[in-house]
Amino acid sequence: MLDLLASILGLCLKAYSAYFVVIAAFAFRRNKGIQRHTPQTRFACLIAARNEEDVIGKLIHSLRAQNYPDDLYDIFVIPNNCTDQTEKAARIAGAKILHCMGRVTKKGDALHEAIACLLPQDYDAFCVFDADNIVHEDFLARMNDALSSGVRIARGAMKVKNPYDSWISGCYGLYFTLMDLFFNRARTNCGLSARLNGTGFAVHREVLEKMGGWNTDTIAEDAEFYTFCVLHGYQICFIPEAITFDEATNSFAVSLTQRMRWCSGIMDVSQRKTPELLSASVRTGGRRAWDTFMMINGSFVQVASIFPPLLSSFKAADNGSFLPLCASFGVGLVFSCLGCILLAAALAWIGGYRDRKILKTVLCYPLFMSSWLPLNVISLLHRTKDWKVIPHGQKNVRTRDLLLQESNYPQHNYPQRTYKKSDYPQKAERS
Repeated sequence: MLDLLASILGLCLKAYSAYFVVIAAFAFRRNKGIQRHTPQTRFACLIAARNEEDVIGKLIHSLRAQNYPDDLYDIFVIPNNCTDQTEKAARIAGAKILHCMGRVTKKGDALHEAIACLLPQDYDAFCVFDADNIVHEDFLARMNDALSSGVRIARGAMKVKNPYDSWISGCYGLYFTLMDLFFNRARTNCGLSARLNGTGFAVHREVLEKMGGWNTDTIAEDAEFYTFCVLHGYQICFIPEAITFDEATNSFAVSLTQRMRWCSGIMDVSQRKTPELLSASVRTGGRRAWDTFMMINGSFVQVASIFPPLLSSFKAADNGSFLPLCASFGVGLVFSCLGCILLAAALAWIGGYRDRKILKTVLCYPLFMSSWLPLNVISLLHRTKDWKVIPHGQKNVRTRDLLLQESNYPQHNYPQRTYKKSDYPQKAERS
């Protein structure tokens, strides 16, 4: 009986894995890309910030340095539950401030209030960033190209701005590359929806009007909004040239806390949205709904992967073959680690992390990936409900100095650029 249960569950898990391997193969499919368009989209750039005075200046400066007409975008910071001078730092850097009137317990609450305030105004699209990001100078231009081509929800590529600070920050960089290439790019290439990962995405006002604004309840607001988009019939497209650089933690312990929140939030979203997604996939034959169901249930599937070896161990203990099973398991574990290291090396090359300092990250990548399993198990038993401040490893500015005058902000790494109309194909002016 144990053999039969282990075989059935193992077959289901292999089928689940095979599905993702088939989809991942579309990452290597060539596509035509997005045509360049004259800047015409008016953006509202939204930054929900809680105690971010040390890093928010860098993000705002990177947004002010965009290769995009100044009159076509505004930068809004939404300070909430701050005990520092985030708001004053954001004002000095050049952002506008939106105050939350209601209770804010998570990022989704802040975005709800901001979009409710700004949606009646003349903005065509809304971009969402985290306060510790730096945005590539062409981000808005590439998002304009996508939205002008008919895309309604676009997510950009994610990179780490401190990949060589520690092995754990480097692992985040490799993980983002994995997600961008084999999950987001692959799905866009085969007509499915890329996944939203918290920051660096743009949403057309049409989507938010149809959904009645931003209305998420879980701490995984990005995954929840992702399911809303799919259920409303929208495809999320991956735009690799629109790049956001995220600051990754240098502490493994902090990483566990952060990823525990992600796991708990995604499990909450899965429990809430699985019935709707299954209903949509059966009722309308929606491939995107089915794919989203498969994506958001990954945490539960990973927990289920524990049971086949456990069942095999129980059987081996009964018939006296436990030691051979342990030896077989050890050999499999060694080969899995070697495969993970080879994958990490490939991701480092693809993602542009080619400094020799990345070697430690490549060797430790199996530890990073395997640590998702205990996090999912713990999240299954006890969900994290509260958002906790993630300390920054690098403090880009000293608050006591920057609050004196704007010149105390360090200049953004990207040079200021001037928008040239000749750089784009000529089209009718925006009315």
